[in-house]
Amino acid sequence: MQHDFQADIDSIQRINAVPQILEVVCRATGMGFAAVARVTDARWICCAVRDDINFGLIPGSELQVQTTICHEIRQSGNAVVIDHVSEDEVFADHRTPAMYGFQSYISVPIFKADGSLFGTLCAIDPRPARLSTPETIGMFKLFAELIGAHLDSLDRVAASEASLMEERRTAELRERFIAVLGHDLRNPLASIAAGLRMLSKPRGEAETGKLVGLMQDSLARMSGMIENVLDFARGRLAGGLPLQRQTVEIETVLRQVVAELQAGFPERTIRTDFTLTQPVNCDSGRIAQLLSNLLGNALTHGASDRPVAVHGTTRDDAFELTVVNSGDPIPPEKLDRLFQPFFRGDAKTPRQGLGLGLYIASEIARAHGGTLIAASNAAETRVTCRIPLQS
Repeated sequence: MQHDFQADIDSIQRINAVPQILEVVCRATGMGFAAVARVTDARWICCAVRDDINFGLIPGSELQVQTTICHEIRQSGNAVVIDHVSEDEVFADHRTPAMYGFQSYISVPIFKADGSLFGTLCAIDPRPARLSTPETIGMFKLFAELIGAHLDSLDRVAASEASLMEERRTAELRERFIAVLGHDLRNPLASIAAGLRMLSKPRGEAETGKLVGLMQDSLARMSGMIENVLDFARGRLAGGLPLQRQTVEIETVLRQVVAELQAGFPERTIRTDFTLTQPVNCDSGRIAQLLSNLLGNALTHGASDRPVAVHGTTRDDAFELTVVNSGDPIPPEKLDRLFQPFFRGDAKTPRQGLGLGLYIASEIARAHGGTLIAASNAAETRVTCRIPLQS
């Protein structure tokens, strides 16, 4: 994962004492340049600076870390103090002073509470300076410890804010979960209750069969909701959906799902285009669930007078499954939330579920090491799942 060095710069900039520290350092030593630098094994980045000698660095400026003495400090963890480069036994012939044109130099490591090195508090000047005194070295070390303590404090505040935000999100999600589940289970339960009341009275065989069929549909809806809730819990609480992977010819599975949805939407046209030249290592049951969720969503929300297309390919070492429908485009602010749990874009649409289908589809893709991406414009809405063939 790439490190966010801008966040490090911002952290130093948020420490109000740093400008005063750099001013005191320059005034106390008579040096013209002082800085706080972020130092890693590969980067030297200026986070804050006082430059009275036109050295040319500003916050965000970078030096090649191997050309700096801070690189050696990072490796040793010890301060480096040079009063006069030309007279110093160790650094008289060192390439760094010659490269950057300084004669006096002091740099002290900045450590965080966990012992990790953040960087250095350093100062340079083209003139010699009396730096190797207990007072000067002690001052630099004290300031470095102060900066490290401030950084730890900022980390704790950020962690607390992140924890509070997560708690708020969890509480909001819990409330939405209870509200949506309670609301959506009420309808099928009411349907079953009504059917039982009607069956308690004498009915003809045809009417009885119709009532039983309606009650079975309601039970199926409830069962589907409960399965979605269980998958939601697995995804949120257990660190992801469990998979039972094996190498399969996935086209048969996909066509079965399409046939099931076509039976449920007999008035709609579903077009398929499968170019599956390689077997796919996956949990075929989960892939079937993913397609069922995507296709069901497209049939529910897409234009009723236009076909829905399902494309499946194996190419570029990946299995791609795409569902395309026509209809009103999804606004960008809703498209960004499409795969969030309990998101339901149009509350007026019939066949409305818990709003977990697309979230679970995205979790299935993620569990396979893949991605689920949506795009929508006036011509079409397209959702594409891409899963590596080798994982």
